Amino acid sequence: MKDTLSAIHSLMHTINRPVRLMEVCGTHTVAIFRHGIRGLLPDGITLLSGPGCPVCVTSAGDIDAVIALAEKPDVIVTTFGDMMRVPGKTRSLSGARADGADIRIVYSPLDALKLAAENPSRMVVFFGTGFETTSPSVAATVGEAVRNGVENFLVYSVHKLVPPAMAALLSSGEVQVDGFILPGHVSAIIGSAPYEFLARDFGKASVITGFEAHDILEGIRMILAQIASGKPAVKIGYTRVVRPEGNPKAVAVLNEYFEPEEAWWRGIGPIPGSGLKLRAKYEKFDASARLGLAPVRFEEPSACRCGDVLRGMKIPGECPLFGKSCTPEHPVGPCMVSSEGSCAAYFKYSV
Repeated sequence: MKDTLSAIHSLMHTINRPVRLMEVCGTHTVAIFRHGIRGLLPDGITLLSGPGCPVCVTSAGDIDAVIALAEKPDVIVTTFGDMMRVPGKTRSLSGARADGADIRIVYSPLDALKLAAENPSRMVVFFGTGFETTSPSVAATVGEAVRNGVENFLVYSVHKLVPPAMAALLSSGEVQVDGFILPGHVSAIIGSAPYEFLARDFGKASVITGFEAHDILEGIRMILAQIASGKPAVKIGYTRVVRPEGNPKAVAVLNEYFEPEEAWWRGIGPIPGSGLKLRAKYEKFDASARLGLAPVRFEEPSACRCGDVLRGMKIPGECPLFGKSCTPEHPVGPCMVSSEGSCAAYFKYSV
């Protein structure tokens, strides 16, 4: 790593100006703190967090919609555990469960499918969250429901797609970054091609990296080399896991069952083509279509700066609530809830 750090310092001397890099993935944010990466980098490199925490970008309106489902007597809602404390407008899924709503934590969408098979008189709704990493497994589970005739299994999909969100942020003109540390897990599914617009349309350098200290530092070195040469590109530094074509089988399963739609990102708003909904062929497994549900959109708490953090506009310490009225024990915004949330990471490692 000493050679990599030396190269980073040398490249910054060549570039001779401040450089702002965004780590898109929440796992990278946590890894950067855990490895003390910021303290190793030369002055002039600023690392910003992006919209890569699926818990953080799930809108309060979608949380409220799922709570409304769970309050129906013939419905069981299932979800991953990290969604339980994400705040809606007035309460979280955890709060709704304490009030009597039937909300159960599962470790896989297949657990929800099994629950549906065991409870044929009730609708079992799986709260489908996450990026391209988790959505293929949900698609495959819908396939299992089709094959086994389990028609009381439904999906409330708030799955998000990473590249459209990045394009929207850059198109807004708000985000001033020179390069991107691209997510390793998502890229293992989709490969590198979906990011080509970063260099082609916006002139931004980018590298797909892993999560060990040497992965991240080498990724930063590769980005700086692109900036120094004036030749932005999409490079793969995580070659032991990510291939240019990604995982074609996973992508094929995803595309069989889901299609893109506009999605609402907390703190950002609607982004065309950045969400996933079940195709019309599988609409009977779509909780929104089957149960006639539509989320209500409303403003986030005005003092919470989670949206600005997700857009790379602020760091958590610049939020007036950070570490005061907003803590991991009493989160105001979702960036303080998830273990991969920027605010939670800053709080754990900086406070």
